Amino acid sequence: MKDNNELEQYWSQRYIDQSTGWDLGAISEPLRHYIDQLEDKQVRILLPGAGNAYEAEYLHNAGFVNTYILDISEHPLRSFKERVPDFPSAHIVHGDFFELKDNFDLILEQTFFCSFPPVDNNRERYITKMHELLNPKGKLAGLWFNLPFTGDLTKRPFGCSKDEYLRLFSSHFNTKAFEEATNSVQDREGIEFFGIFERKRILE
Repeated sequence: MKDNNELEQYWSQRYIDQSTGWDLGAISEPLRHYIDQLEDKQVRILLPGAGNAYEAEYLHNAGFVNTYILDISEHPLRSFKERVPDFPSAHIVHGDFFELKDNFDLILEQTFFCSFPPVDNNRERYITKMHELLNPKGKLAGLWFNLPFTGDLTKRPFGCSKDEYLRLFSSHFNTKAFEEATNSVQDREGIEFFGIFERKRILE
């Protein structure tokens, strides 16, 4: 596992080189549709691995006042602040997802899970940390890639199968929805799952 400095350098270089194939340049349609159904503008929302954070911009413009973005690279966060200058600076967090100490009602997933190589229990750590960051009955919602793992640990994104996702999440979450997204952009048709997972109460 790389240390934080190496990871920050890696992701910053991807932005500098504009090697950002995951970046749609706008909010994804499945997430826009989901956000449009949210009624509570006070809900605390986190976008981890937010990158250029188009979802946060959309939420902000829609009047959601407790939206937070986090990324290990400062590069996209600076770009976001320039693009959305009235977004609260205190809600822009430069740091490691696994070191974050806070609690949220909703976490939105957009190409974050797939950035972790499936080694060193990364996926289990992701599940456990998501659970830790959510309030009771909190939800994790968003998009996950429906892609087989090829065994190549140098080539992102790292997806997996529906059965494997459901197995991974079942330890800490109740599945409310997890199906192939029906309104993906053309390049991602058939390779995205839209899911909603509700935090389980884990007995110690």
